[in-house]
Amino acid sequence: MSDYDRAVAARILAETIAPWTPDLPPPSPWTVEPEVTPLSPDGRLTPAQRNHLDLELATSATHRVLWHDSTGVLNVAHCSALGPIVPVVARETTLALRQALPALSRLTDAEQRVMTATTTDADPREILAVGFETTARALVQHAYLAGSTPYDDPAAFAIALRDSGIFAVVANTWYWGLQSSTFRRGMIPIALEVRPDGGLRYAPESTTTLRTLKADAIAAADLPQYADLPAGELPRCLANMTTTGPPLLPGLVDLFVDTFLTILEQEPTMPHPDVVFEIPDMTCSHCTNTITGVLQTHGVTVSDINLDTKRVSAAFPSPEIQALCFTAIETHGYTVVPSAG
Repeated sequence: MSDYDRAVAARILAETIAPWTPDLPPPSPWTVEPEVTPLSPDGRLTPAQRNHLDLELATSATHRVLWHDSTGVLNVAHCSALGPIVPVVARETTLALRQALPALSRLTDAEQRVMTATTTDADPREILAVGFETTARALVQHAYLAGSTPYDDPAAFAIALRDSGIFAVVANTWYWGLQSSTFRRGMIPIALEVRPDGGLRYAPESTTTLRTLKADAIAAADLPQYADLPAGELPRCLANMTTTGPPLLPGLVDLFVDTFLTILEQEPTMPHPDVVFEIPDMTCSHCTNTITGVLQTHGVTVSDINLDTKRVSAAFPSPEIQALCFTAIETHGYTVVPSAG
């Protein structure tokens, strides 16, 4: 007898996570100096995007964004009218919520069998973490379309998406594989309309298109978790399924948006000042090129590298990246002497 049961899996997830009320610390300042490059100034699909998904309904972001987050990790995303602040703060929101995840109670053997048979991420804690990642992607992708709405700043747009129930629509009609693949390419295959009350909704053809794309993506993936679904039924987000009480999703969306707004209100700090260090065994242009290449590979801006004084001046996104760079330079056979000042 199969342990596959989406209704039971939804109940297990709700009962495991429902008591969680995170105690989030105030967000600490972060430094961000994103590299923003044009992608599609008019929002039309690029040739590479069109090769992936040839739909008239699909819209492209206008710019690609590359930045290091507050943990020093390199990220890439896309943006349009609302600018790079949306993907940057969405990433910080995900980090904050992931760090606040509690140690959940251990599942019984029977519960674990159901979760393993039914879900790709069988651990409720990991399901919750992936859910926050998915919510962040939904906010970033829908922000490509903000120019067609009355909401011209990130806070107002995030609130409008939440209050309009768009995150729930995403949970029901998108498929995570489809969302991930379009997110990486900086595109979104839907159109937004403004309701008479000022809220937002999908254009009528959007939901139909997404359901078709979702069915095709699931069929192509051939995942065992979906093999036992009744004919014609597509899976929905477990957090948005009704169990013995209300679904988890509305509360989790509120938590994500509230955290996003809190971090958004905080001014990013200015980039770190240049760090000056010495490399006494740097002797020729080959050395300077090697050291510069190592630093740039880690996203570090080199202000000056002087062969006569043996000094390098560079701006590191974080102390962790600085330590990583010094180790990488030493791996190439050079001696790094940090500045005494």
